Amino acid sequence: MPLRLNLEFAKRFVGEKLLEQVLNYLEGDPKANIPRFLQVLELLTRDPNYKEQIRKLKEVYENDAVVHEYLNKMFSEIDRGMRHKMVCNVVVNSLLVGAARRQQVKEKEGIHIPFTILIDPTSACNLKCTGCWAGEYAKHDQLEPELFDRIIREAKELGIYTFVLSGGEPLLYPHLFELAEKHNDVAFMMYTNGTRITDEVAERLQELGNISPAISLEGFEELTDARRGKGVFGKICAAMDRLQERGVLFGASVTVTKDNIEEVASEAFIEFLITKGVKYLWSFHYIPIGRDPDVSLMITPEQRAWLYKRFRYLRTHKPIQIIDFWNDGELTCGCIAGGKSYFHINARGDVEPCAFVHFAVDNIREKSLKEVLSSPLFMAYQKRQPFSENYLRPCPVIDVPEALRDIVRETGARPTHPGADTVLGGEIGSFLDQRSSEWKRVSDKVWVHRTSTKAPN
Repeated sequence: MPLRLNLEFAKRFVGEKLLEQVLNYLEGDPKANIPRFLQVLELLTRDPNYKEQIRKLKEVYENDAVVHEYLNKMFSEIDRGMRHKMVCNVVVNSLLVGAARRQQVKEKEGIHIPFTILIDPTSACNLKCTGCWAGEYAKHDQLEPELFDRIIREAKELGIYTFVLSGGEPLLYPHLFELAEKHNDVAFMMYTNGTRITDEVAERLQELGNISPAISLEGFEELTDARRGKGVFGKICAAMDRLQERGVLFGASVTVTKDNIEEVASEAFIEFLITKGVKYLWSFHYIPIGRDPDVSLMITPEQRAWLYKRFRYLRTHKPIQIIDFWNDGELTCGCIAGGKSYFHINARGDVEPCAFVHFAVDNIREKSLKEVLSSPLFMAYQKRQPFSENYLRPCPVIDVPEALRDIVRETGARPTHPGADTVLGGEIGSFLDQRSSEWKRVSDKVWVHRTSTKAPN
């Protein structure tokens, strides 16, 4: 589907002249045009929170050398067609048009609509990584293309225009590019192991312009190949080169364990990612779920406190966006799962609160998207959020495990694969109780200091 049709959708909502201004400011000198681009966005948005965020971003761009460099690289190094399409889909369709629609649905029907949905189109994967969080899902599950299409259509009706894809390996899903082309007005971020990104796939991603891959790795070659298989790191490097050559917007994803924490948070590794063209990094702490859960791989409370400070330092010194999924609870006012900002649909269609909470009461094959968003499981989640006043303890799995037990008990949610309920009791449950108590002692001190001094690190 050509970019023209994508632009026509955006024009209907913001007006042709304003949209032309927005896209014109994506060309030429970034130093001159980025402030103008942000100024037009501020005029377009009706949400006072978004307006304030845009104002802050303008100020930071003008005064912070690292943010200045990062945004300039986003404008100068991303393919022109992809840059335009992502601005239309993420900024206009999701943040402007979609936000208004989501609020309208909430006010009219009393259903909270999240910003995005995490979807596993397939559970199939060409790797067998140690400790994979999705390793115990059946390997033959797949969403029918008609079902995937329905989910996206219903989501757009509710104001959702951004989707995250996981699995399994999304690039093994045979209908992926067909659906991305059909739904040219939405943006996809795709977690991938990177080994399937050939020249042909990279060219297709550039052509489509609405899929941003986030490639998973564990650090440099030794650590990555130890978990993912011999030769995988080399394939990842080749994939990154292909994407960078074509100006595809892409990121990386790491699972932080007690063994690789220093490497993935080192300046050398971050510089490596930047050199390879990575524009954002997702950091996920290892959680003992999925294939062969091993609590000994979890980072210690002291390591987690160090990582909290370390990534804040790197953000102010390196031109890359780093998202530390659990340690960034203060930026999201706690847990974002359970339909608050996102939820998970696995390849069997089970509707789970989170990628790491493998319990469900509904299946998307049997209900509409609107119906599952008002499920008792999501209601039980949302009435407890935030799970702690200390936003450094956002998670009901590793930070407040008694909350997850209460939710499962209250709603009768069922495990979505064998062994999913080991986080609730037994040796793993007992370990999580102990570890969460230890983290509470450590994080409460950090949180009190953070909130009392508003310290930047």
